[in-house]
Amino acid sequence: MAAQQAASGRETGGGPTLADRFREHFGGRDHLYGVLLAEMADDWEEGGVTRELFEGWEGAEPRQFVQLRLLAGLFRIVLRGDAPQLVPFYPVLGGDADPEEAWAAVRPVLAAHVEELRASLSDVPQTNEPARTVALLVGISEAVRRTGLRRVRLLELGASAGMGLQVDRYRFEGDGWSAGPEDAHLVIHACGAAGFDPQPFQVVERRGCDLAPVDVSTPEGEAHMRSFVWPWMLDRHLRFDGALDVMRQHPVTVDAAPAGAWLAEQLTVAPPEGVLTVVWHSVTRVYWPVEEARAVDAALADGRTRMPVAHVSMETPWSAWEAAMARPLPRLPRIEVDGDLLGTCDHHGPPVQLERR
Repeated sequence: MAAQQAASGRETGGGPTLADRFREHFGGRDHLYGVLLAEMADDWEEGGVTRELFEGWEGAEPRQFVQLRLLAGLFRIVLRGDAPQLVPFYPVLGGDADPEEAWAAVRPVLAAHVEELRASLSDVPQTNEPARTVALLVGISEAVRRTGLRRVRLLELGASAGMGLQVDRYRFEGDGWSAGPEDAHLVIHACGAAGFDPQPFQVVERRGCDLAPVDVSTPEGEAHMRSFVWPWMLDRHLRFDGALDVMRQHPVTVDAAPAGAWLAEQLTVAPPEGVLTVVWHSVTRVYWPVEEARAVDAALADGRTRMPVAHVSMETPWSAWEAAMARPLPRLPRIEVDGDLLGTCDHHGPPVQLERR
């Protein structure tokens, strides 16, 4: 009976299996990960090594994206040099081989690293894409306009390595506007947002939290973060390199703590008068349990009784994401400040499309 269920691609409950999710994630074989997930889906249904790797994760929530966790674990194996036969399939490492030929080389690597790859399934995706800070720039500018406060205490939830806390040290170039230091190590191009008027502000304090912060000053931390950047997206890797340069010059503090409890503690004491506290997160809420999201909301509400607070987010509502799964519909993240929609953007940041007012 179990074999029949695996072959049909459905579990007893009749819902999508992991194989279904693998196929639906990218919806095609346009790049390396699209090919690998399609092949892993077939392998899972045939009871191959993929079935062994994901044993015990069959009931994982879709929002856990266990498939991305495994692909990142595989990328780390390649980055440290333990699978040189896969380098030709990773463009960021100089490879230009046809992704359609990758599975024959990948499957033996999966089989040789089962224990490590199973452990990687517990690592929450940490993309920490620095270009997402364009959404933060839009949100801070609106908060400055609303409050008149230009000195900012920046608090980031799910900060990962802390690259999102460096917004004032990056340069942004959009449609008819620019912002940030002209000599910045990271320049984020093609930001879009026609008509955007960036407001000047000064970050006087910055701090973040994450369940598992990553120290990118170490080779292990750098490799861990890079493993979540898709290997064919060379522009993203170049941005990652630029952000690394900034992080080396300006380290930031990221505490190991859950979002709700950490935020409640940070908002216990108000900053000096005239400072706006900006609470920021991007592509993070999708991974939170409902209880964590409620704890964050409660901390924000309580903090507002003691100080000026602006809540800036770049998130896709999970209900919208879930409804769009397996269908070619846009699932663009929303840029919001205090719940008000300012615009939408790509999952990795630019370009921004501002909401008409």
